[in-house]
Amino acid sequence: MTAVPDFILIGNAENRRVTLFQDALARQGLPPATVVPWRELVKHPALLARLPDTDAFVRIDAAGESWEVEKALLKRGHEDALEHGCQVLAPEDVDALVEDHGRILAPRQGHLGFLRVLSELEAVFRERPRWRVLQSPASIADLFDKRITSRRYAALGVPVPEPLDGVTDVASLRERMDDEDWREVFVKVSCGSSASCLAIFRRHRERESLVTTIEQAPTGWYNSLKVRRITEPERVEDVLGFLLREGSQVERSIPKARLGGDTFDCRVLTVGGEPAFTVVRQSRGPITNLHLGGWRGEPEELEAAVPRNEWKAAMESCRVVARAHDCLHVGIDLMFEEHFTGHRVVEANAFGDLLPGLQREGLSVYEWEIREALALARANASPLSP
Repeated sequence: MTAVPDFILIGNAENRRVTLFQDALARQGLPPATVVPWRELVKHPALLARLPDTDAFVRIDAAGESWEVEKALLKRGHEDALEHGCQVLAPEDVDALVEDHGRILAPRQGHLGFLRVLSELEAVFRERPRWRVLQSPASIADLFDKRITSRRYAALGVPVPEPLDGVTDVASLRERMDDEDWREVFVKVSCGSSASCLAIFRRHRERESLVTTIEQAPTGWYNSLKVRRITEPERVEDVLGFLLREGSQVERSIPKARLGGDTFDCRVLTVGGEPAFTVVRQSRGPITNLHLGGWRGEPEELEAAVPRNEWKAAMESCRVVARAHDCLHVGIDLMFEEHFTGHRVVEANAFGDLLPGLQREGLSVYEWEIREALALARANASPLSP
């Protein structure tokens, strides 16, 4: 390719992910991307195929934060959900819904709808050989299944929290925890993100409790911005039962290292297979997400606290994870074990690059990604090479 390729951006046009990326293109002196809205693409898969097969980068961004898209994906996933034993909403029930912020609506069904759309995108891309797809739909699908990625990374030699296999319901969860002599596990719907549909299950003698983002109300389940502790046996059973029916990754809870007395972990964004940006996420509790009361820690404190050999090993794990996916960028959640005796890759994210305010060499995150994509094109190398 001699001329600079155009960008095609699949996203929610009104979302800040799209507007910030368009701003980054403008700052690099590039024309705006052609935006293909999720709300139209989900309903009319052929929409993308109408674009010409000219030299172009294709960026796929998150479909979330849109009520219209959420409903459309629920409809697309209805038929598949009937076979999974999860919560199911019929299309007519979806049509009757009114937006209720934070309410959890059949997460597995919505995810199955998303997988259908990704499969359709894959078919379009096969017919557009001149498009350079910056995140393959197959890799996005894998990155939205914590069960797949946890086991893949472990097979590649990356330290991860040990998964607990053989869990089908609450009774088998207790049985397997007894087998392993584990007192605390994370239970998280495998297709969830941003700490949604997550609980930390603790057992001590005859007492059980949950630390969770989930709240139950007469109108249904909700993701709350308040992390809460549940001790009532019936409520513990209800929340765990719901999470397990939706298909969950269950894994050992590992104590995290601390900065200034606070729990912390890191979001490491890799670009082109290399760690490029790091955000320190601190919290007074076990869940560090910034929208749940966590805050950005100081990089200088992190650098001073982590032994050099541990940091080097952790960054190498991030490289292995990044190169396991056909993606220009991967957001990796990384923790250090208590007293910095090791590290674990907790999970990875297909859309984990919304990190406003960060800069490297005067470039924002999106500008850095654009520069890397263009450099790879000039070098005649595929940004999808693992």
